[in-house]
Amino acid sequence: MATIIKRRLSQLALAVALCVGGTGVTSTPASAETWRGWNIHVAEYPVSHAMDFFMSRVAEKTEGRITGKVFHSGVLGDQPDAIEQTRLGVINFGVFSLGPMGQAVPETNVVSLPFIFKGIDQMHRLMDGEAGEAIGKGLEAKGLVALGFYDAGARSFYNSKRPINAPSDVSGMKVRVMSNDLFVGMIEAMGGNATPMAFGEVYQSLKTGVVDGAENNSPSYESTNHYEVAKYFSLSEHLIIPECLCMSKKTWDGLSPEDQAIIREVGKESTAMQRAEWAEREKASMEKVKSSGTVVNTVEDKAAFQAAMASVYDKFLADNPELTDLVNLIRNAD
Repeated sequence: MATIIKRRLSQLALAVALCVGGTGVTSTPASAETWRGWNIHVAEYPVSHAMDFFMSRVAEKTEGRITGKVFHSGVLGDQPDAIEQTRLGVINFGVFSLGPMGQAVPETNVVSLPFIFKGIDQMHRLMDGEAGEAIGKGLEAKGLVALGFYDAGARSFYNSKRPINAPSDVSGMKVRVMSNDLFVGMIEAMGGNATPMAFGEVYQSLKTGVVDGAENNSPSYESTNHYEVAKYFSLSEHLIIPECLCMSKKTWDGLSPEDQAIIREVGKESTAMQRAEWAEREKASMEKVKSSGTVVNTVEDKAAFQAAMASVYDKFLADNPELTDLVNLIRNAD
């Protein structure tokens, strides 16, 4: 294990050296900290803009005591490695999808339950309140401090067959899902055939009929041109999985109370900015797919879908009884 960690640290040091080489050096106070931020998204993306804003505001409000750089496009490694490096304090902060974090932080699995949120606005309220606090405690116990929960949109169904308005409309469909037992169970509970596969294979699979449909947020549906081969887009919003602006607890514990307060404040500013920009990006994507002739419908009765998920929830709670209160908190919220 020690050898693996040393090798990852060496790889990280090399990646940082390559990224910053030739960019020049700016003068900072002698006591300044220089932070590294991790991001999987390309530089021109709402998450990326918000992270750059976060780092620049931190530098401004700490009067140069803390400076740094966000490394976009996953150049510092993939998410599992980046989470581990952040826990170690080698990476100081990052934005991580809560979807794949369940093995390390069980509380984050709750937001991957289908139809647990009733909509984006409700997700924002809950993640800014009790639900976010509970998940934040789980993250902190694993060495990560949550500063805000970014919007990654709502995932909806799209397919080449028909609009989806009820669970029975999924019956018999071959639907691509992410590789997660919860998502496989979701499709099977509606009578569909779940087909886990890499995201890069989805377009051709839809085109050739290997799968009938898939699910994702509207910017992904639009930017990958999936709307060209799956003309029915049904706004089910069955998965609303936020991303966490997290920082290393090791870094956090080294800050003064005054700087911790600044970081908290800037985290909220960055979260508000990201959510607003994401909403604009979703709007633009929906306008494009509608103008292409895509048949778009809104799923009005989500209660039927939630009822169909009973077996998924029963299994999840049987495996994770300690998360029952958190699940009920979200499910019972207005």
